[in-house]
This record gives sequence, structure tokens and C-alpha cells, in this order.
Amino acid sequence: MSEEFDWEIPLSAQPKPEQVSFDLDRALGAVVGLRATIPEDAFTAGILGTERTGNGVLIGASGLVLTIGYLIAEAESVWLTSSDGSVLAGHALGYDFESGFGLVQALGRFNVQALEVGSSAALEVGDFVIVAGEGGRRRSLNARVTAKREFAGYWEYVLDEAVFTAPPHPNWGGCGLIDRHGQLVGIGSLLVRQAGAGGNDTLDGNMIVPIDLLKPILDDMQTLGRTQRPPRPWLGAYVTEVDEALVVAGLAPEGPAEQAELQVGDQVLAVNRQPVGSLVELFRSVWAVGEAGVAVPLTVMRNGEPHEVRVLSATRDEFMKAPQLH
Repeated sequence: MSEEFDWEIPLSAQPKPEQVSFDLDRALGAVVGLRATIPEDAFTAGILGTERTGNGVLIGASGLVLTIGYLIAEAESVWLTSSDGSVLAGHALGYDFESGFGLVQALGRFNVQALEVGSSAALEVGDFVIVAGEGGRRRSLNARVTAKREFAGYWEYVLDEAVFTAPPHPNWGGCGLIDRHGQLVGIGSLLVRQAGAGGNDTLDGNMIVPIDLLKPILDDMQTLGRTQRPPRPWLGAYVTEVDEALVVAGLAPEGPAEQAELQVGDQVLAVNRQPVGSLVELFRSVWAVGEAGVAVPLTVMRNGEPHEVRVLSATRDEFMKAPQLH
């Protein structure tokens, strides 16, 4: 480990009031459980399932809950549970594909207070944090920020600076990252193996979406269910890095890449004739071609021979069911 902070400082499995300078139980009470039901014919059902559970964080007195978007994508029903056992129906307001955030509006009022939104930019490697799931202290844990760095996911997703924490929370989806001031500074997204500063070690931890990404888009998400940014071109190709090569590991059913006859096993060499050597380079090169709907020229190696494939991009929204209000 190359980090400069002291890894010998013991971390309690559960946070204790005497460890913090804020009202711990009040802060943890803002984290709610989330259960979403998705139609069997939904576009994301095959990958993410039709029954999804995780967490969300109450960030508004009116019942506004922030979560990770994949939990509520195409949801036909959403139920929210607070730490006191009360249950409310919710409506999936929106999902921002660029950040990964999802918003849910509780159709009623919880008897808990919203958590104040802080600044993820102020976090530093080594900082003490709490990764909080629904259920108060017993479902939350003390952790440390282990890294702040770029992250790329095979589902055509890039964060300029994700937050990584350790030890890992076992129910990470939509959990709240709470800083030493008792403020919300991120939302849990993934369990990752490479959670260290260099990204090359085997430290288990969580990848957290930083809260600062929410601030410029919150108003749009509340009113429109999405942002007003032009949508990025989406290919529907699941690409992974294998031995320093970019290999197509899967294709979204009937997605743009499949329709263009890209094949599993193809090695992506270039976008618009510009070589790419990492997932970040690949996705940023695709997005640089133009807005969603643009044709994206790919050069791939297939069976030892280069091939040119022209993928007519789309937006994910075109393939997904709109949120339903009951």
C-alpha cells in the first residue's frame, strides 16, 4: 500500500455516537430501504433483474429520495422503508445516466429528517466516513476514503473522479456516504476489488458516486426526470479490458451494436480511425463523435483481421420503459 494515512487505526464495524460530533442516529435515520419491481419485458430486466433492493437517502423535506439509478430503472413500483418501520410508496422521478443518480419521490411523509448535502470535493484520501444503509447503526459501518480517481464501467459509463472507500459495505446499492460533519457526500454504486489509490491493488471496497455531480442537475431531474444536456451516443456494447485489449464481452439485445453486427469477441482498436487503448479512451472517443443518433465508425479485430463497423448510435431512453405512477 502506498497511501500515506495510517491503516492501523481501528475501524469499528458499526459507528458509535461518541466517534462523531453530530447527531448520529438522526443522520442515519435519513437512509431508507428501497424495493423496486420491474416488468419482465423491461429492457434492463435480463441484466438487473425484476426485483431490486437497496437504499436511498432522504434529501428533501417533501420526501425527495436520492439513490443509485439502476435500482429504479424502468420500475413499475417503488416502496420505501424507514428505520422506524414505516413504509411509503414512491415514484421514480428520473435517472441520470451520466452520473448514475436516481431520484424517487415518496408519496407521503416520513417521520425522519432529511440529510444535509455536503461537498464531495472536500473529501481527502484517508478521511473517516460512514457508509450507511437503511437500519441505523447496525446496517452502517465506519470506513475511510481510499482513493479519488477516474472510473470507467463496461456499460458505457465514466466518472472523472469517483470516491472509493474501504472496508466494503455488503449492501452498497444506494447507501449514503456521510462525512465527519454529518453531511451526505456520495451514493454507493458498486463493490470493487481495486479500491486503492492506484487502482492496481486488491483492496476490496465500494465505489461511490460523488454528491457534487448532483448539484448542477437536481432541478432538471426533479422537473423533467432527466437533464437538459444533449444525450450521449450509446452503442449497447459491453466492452471489457482483457490483457490490455478492449474486447466486446456482450451486446444489448437489439441495441445499436448488435444491429450493426458487432460481435462478442471483437477487439476494438479505434473509434473514428483514432486508436483507443482503455475504456475511458473508448467511451470518450465515442462521445466526441457527436450527439446520440450519430453514426460511430469502429475499427475492430475479428478472427485476426481488421473490420470496419459503423454503429448508428441511440439513447438508452429509446429502449427503456418510462417510469410509471400508480
